[in-house]
Amino acid sequence: MLTENNDLNDLNDLIKDGTESTFMSDVIEASKEVPIIVDFWAPWCGPCKTLGPALEAAVLAVKGKVKMVKIDIDQSQQIAAQLQVKSIPTVYAFFDGKPVDAFQGAQPESEIKKFIEKLLPLTNDDPDSGLEEAISAAEQMLEEKDFASAAETFAAILGEDPVNSKAYYGLAKACLELGEIEKVEHLIENIPTELQNSTDIESIKVTLNLLARSKGLAGVEELTSLVEENPEDKQAKLDLALVLIKESRTSDAIDHLLELFRIDRDWNEEAAKSNLLTVFDTMKPDDPLVLKARRRLSSLIFS
Repeated sequence: MLTENNDLNDLNDLIKDGTESTFMSDVIEASKEVPIIVDFWAPWCGPCKTLGPALEAAVLAVKGKVKMVKIDIDQSQQIAAQLQVKSIPTVYAFFDGKPVDAFQGAQPESEIKKFIEKLLPLTNDDPDSGLEEAISAAEQMLEEKDFASAAETFAAILGEDPVNSKAYYGLAKACLELGEIEKVEHLIENIPTELQNSTDIESIKVTLNLLARSKGLAGVEELTSLVEENPEDKQAKLDLALVLIKESRTSDAIDHLLELFRIDRDWNEEAAKSNLLTVFDTMKPDDPLVLKARRRLSSLIFS
């Protein structure tokens, strides 16, 4: 059990006040082992009094994988000038002796957490543990539809572990949601040989193939109008489903494909069923949407 003095020493190691004379050792040298967050503040700055404690709490939460140095700009004007700190609070993240990220102004706790989570893959301390935590954080970003942050985090993970299939899959998923299809195609084309047959990567390849089917089709509004005017228009219904998939409206697309299967299961070489199964292949087998759709499909098959 740690003593009170040991607790204090651990805290001082994770969060400390820095000066111009200690900046080299506290930030530049220390960042070669672990990411260092530098908080530029001043006693007279109101927003700093809110941001500082929030940053400290977030740093403590990751238990040494990121550390923090607080710099009073009134006492360290030269460092502030060198880093072009024009307003406060300004926060820099250093790693391997160089600034790697930054932001200005007070931020909500959720943004502070994301800022720190993007640094976790960089830590040299227990890299496997750090990467797993970063992957979990990035996957959470995907669930929360923060695709840009997820893409940045997965890309950082790949920088540390170029053959991480979860990171490749996550980056591809995030880019697909951002509409960066060419980037995903380039990613898949250059994937390491040992990942070519990964289940996750196969899922992305299937997704790209599915998206290719929507090229050249009309937009959602136009196709929706066609289907509403003629509910029996099978081609319009199929085209609408494909475009909805491209727009990440998977649930709606599945509904249209199931309805197309109900209308004519044999049409166009069982196009409805074929595309439904392809959609399922792009999703996790235990996804509630997949499970529900499979039950509905089975019910139609045996009705």
